Amino acid sequence: MLLLPALLGLAFLLVPLLGLLVKAPWSTLPGRLLSSDVWQALRLSLLCATAATALCLVLGVPLAWLLARGVLWGRSIIRAFVTVPLVLPPVVGGVALLLVLGRRGLVGEQLDLWFGISLPFTTAGVVVAEAFVAMPFLVISVEGALRAADPRYEEAAATLGAGRWLTFRRVTLPSIAPGVVAGTVLCWARALGEFGATITFAGNFPGRTTTMPLAVYLALETDPDLAVVLSLVLLLVSVVVLASLRERWISGVQ
Repeated sequence: MLLLPALLGLAFLLVPLLGLLVKAPWSTLPGRLLSSDVWQALRLSLLCATAATALCLVLGVPLAWLLARGVLWGRSIIRAFVTVPLVLPPVVGGVALLLVLGRRGLVGEQLDLWFGISLPFTTAGVVVAEAFVAMPFLVISVEGALRAADPRYEEAAATLGAGRWLTFRRVTLPSIAPGVVAGTVLCWARALGEFGATITFAGNFPGRTTTMPLAVYLALETDPDLAVVLSLVLLLVSVVVLASLRERWISGVQ
């Protein structure tokens, strides 16, 4: 009874991806892959996605711990705000970043005035936009792992004289490692594919802010075959990352 809709759902998800393979310009693919434009966009995408993920780890793991273990008033409200970027249209997130971190923004004006730092339309702006959109994936994963972890090990470490930081570093983190890795990979994959917030907050400047998704958008207007090639590269990276994640880590989180 459920087999037919399940197969239809699978086809709905797979057929568009198979369309990329069917329409790919296989005869000119090697030459296009070796073009400077492809490697420039790919290099920038990998760099920015990795930097954004590092920023998410530094800020997101403590935030996940606060949501899971901290004594907070209005925890559900805070969690709702943390997960808003998951459902917020990315372009709206980009507008919000501009209003706060732009040169005339609430914080950006002071950064520019006091420190000469301007984030919009820079590579650093790409990192900030990607981190804003991707961080909820990390926070949700790590918070779930923290809630599933057995607190008795931490209590035992505390009774043996371990401080909070030592307990967190030597007991808590190893016990939630699968959740941290899963959240990190999902965060990185989301940052790699970010488009709306990036083009709104950082613009589209080749070599500086043109990541792979933005390059695909530009290529669709002038060179559709190149857009397909870029899409295939992103598809391959996403499949490899998520397949590796599924095999090694997701089963450990569940």
